[in-house]
Amino acid sequence: MSEGRSWDGNWKVRLYERVRERGHDSLTAFAEARPTASLVELAEELGKDDLNAVQVFRGLVAEAERSKRLTRLTRGQFVRELYESLPDGWPTVMDDANRFKVAKALGSWTAFTPETHQERVRQARAVLRATPPPPGWRPLGPDDELLLTLLPDEEA
Repeated sequence: MSEGRSWDGNWKVRLYERVRERGHDSLTAFAEARPTASLVELAEELGKDDLNAVQVFRGLVAEAERSKRLTRLTRGQFVRELYESLPDGWPTVMDDANRFKVAKALGSWTAFTPETHQERVRQARAVLRATPPPPGWRPLGPDDELLLTLLPDEEA
């Protein structure tokens, strides 16, 4: 994908036109229908040659801010990063290779966390490292029971 082309023109209009073409009234609804797809996969589905993951994430953050659902977005992004880095779920054995995969998932999660939630994510990461989830754990979406204990909603 030509990164420069994705920023040409009004990418926000293009993004939402593509979301509506796919039968969704919001980018959040589109993304939540694919809770384990990475931001790159979402962007490619919406416009492989002229949209990118950063634009999708910006749109999701804007919608989450308006609806006061940033914590849910943050949990959902964890699911996306976990599936990308650990497709078989949380490792059974924490050898060097799996430590790297966990670090990649957690680091990517932090990178795609709104500033307002950075400290909460840092705390959740510490809990996950201190008391790892069961081997094979793969949350299916942002309402996973363990994720809700790590990052409970506080916007309500």
